[in-house]
Amino acid sequence: MTSQTLSVTIDRGAHGRDVFDVPAYESQTVLDVVSWVQQNADPTLSYRFACRVGMCGSCAMMVNGVPRWTCRTHVSKVVQDGAVQIGPLRNLPVVKDLVVDMDPFFDKWVGAEGVHHGALTRDDPIAAVDETSPARVEANAGIECINCSVCYAACDTVAGNPDYLGPAALQRAWTLLNDAKDEGRLAILDAVSGSGGCHNCHSMGSCTTYCPNELDPMSAIAGLKRETAKSFFRRGR
Repeated sequence: MTSQTLSVTIDRGAHGRDVFDVPAYESQTVLDVVSWVQQNADPTLSYRFACRVGMCGSCAMMVNGVPRWTCRTHVSKVVQDGAVQIGPLRNLPVVKDLVVDMDPFFDKWVGAEGVHHGALTRDDPIAAVDETSPARVEANAGIECINCSVCYAACDTVAGNPDYLGPAALQRAWTLLNDAKDEGRLAILDAVSGSGGCHNCHSMGSCTTYCPNELDPMSAIAGLKRETAKSFFRRGR
């Protein structure tokens, strides 16, 4: 390997690891590297991407053991002694190479009641929302989640407990719990207080540390812990 090339190791799960010498360029991203390998060295390599500008989250992978959006991760920031290691997101089943099955991630989103519970119809007037209220501020704090599952891959609790709902699903539940237009408060609290719910969180903070959108799932989960505890005593169970 010369100073003009990168040694790129791609973890292909059950199929082992392959090492490629990839030309190094200025302002090169990790996604650029993966694309070069697929287009020039191994056309069988499977991976996902769409927008390339940090909007869709589909290009998330493990880079040197850390979950990242590869389209927004410059090689110069992660290269170690001229080498980079790339793998599929952890905590999710691998479909092939760098592609993971996202179904478990979205199943947990639904399991946390992370869907809007509406009561009004299209014939009802649009309800006003106070953007300055404390609840709305809490709800707004998490709405920029794009479901990239970086926090899910970073979470050691998920790694040790596959039933744990995970930080993204719980943050969505917290957002809806604080949404004045959502009518599912009791359903949400019941969903997130069960065996795989918010009380499984060990507050290690990896979800918040690695969120590419700088969201704070750990604080959202702490909020759910408080509200589920209050609900428990209020409802006498």
